[in-house]
Amino acid sequence: MFELMQNAFFASFLLSISIGIIGSLMLINRSHFIAASIAHGSYGGIGIAIYFGFSILLSTTLFALFLALLLAFITYQYKERSDTLIGVIWAVGMSIGIIFTDLTPGYHVDLMSFLFGDILMVADSDIHFMMGVDILLILSIILLYHRFLAISYDRDFALIQGLRVKLIYTFLMILMALTVVMSIRSVGLILVIALFSIPPFVAEKFTIDLKNMILLSMVLAFSFCLGGLALSYQFDLSATPSIIIVAATFFFGSLFYKGRS
Repeated sequence: MFELMQNAFFASFLLSISIGIIGSLMLINRSHFIAASIAHGSYGGIGIAIYFGFSILLSTTLFALFLALLLAFITYQYKERSDTLIGVIWAVGMSIGIIFTDLTPGYHVDLMSFLFGDILMVADSDIHFMMGVDILLILSIILLYHRFLAISYDRDFALIQGLRVKLIYTFLMILMALTVVMSIRSVGLILVIALFSIPPFVAEKFTIDLKNMILLSMVLAFSFCLGGLALSYQFDLSATPSIIIVAATFFFGSLFYKGRS
């Protein structure tokens, strides 16, 4: 039990870092629908891995990266119809996963954990992958902070300034895909967007600076995770949904806060 809670604690801490960085960038870019498409579409990589006997982590990562590149091209080139195309990719990705799973003989117990997550069952290998992604996120936000900020608020001005907007935007989509993959085991494909959306939304009400929003989102996300773990332990509930309920409580409470004057 101690080992389970220890890994859940580490996973919560590592998740909080990614939520603070990617969640905040998702918020200011209004790209939650894109992230949701990558998350749900990544189920195709899980189905392919199960059918062919590949590594689920490797297959899902490659599939998610493919979706990120495809979505980066679509949302940049076809802005006026991007919502429809995003929805189609979402559905096709999940359908591929379901079909390959149906074609695989036997019942696969692990499938529910990929859909809804189980932070108590995070393995050491998942922790190591999460650490690697977090290091990449931290380096990226340090080195590209002003570029991310520029393309988030005014892409036309960023182009005039000579920034390689398309390349930076595509890299942001890649980071988003890697973050989704690192969250699958602990949060699940269904619930990942809620957890990545709520802390930045709440944090935005208390700060106008992206750096402070990122830091406050990290603190809030870690608090929500610990609160959810405590709730699940106290009442013998599933850990990940408990975390979402704790986060959602603060989310709805924040709606009554008028925000910065």
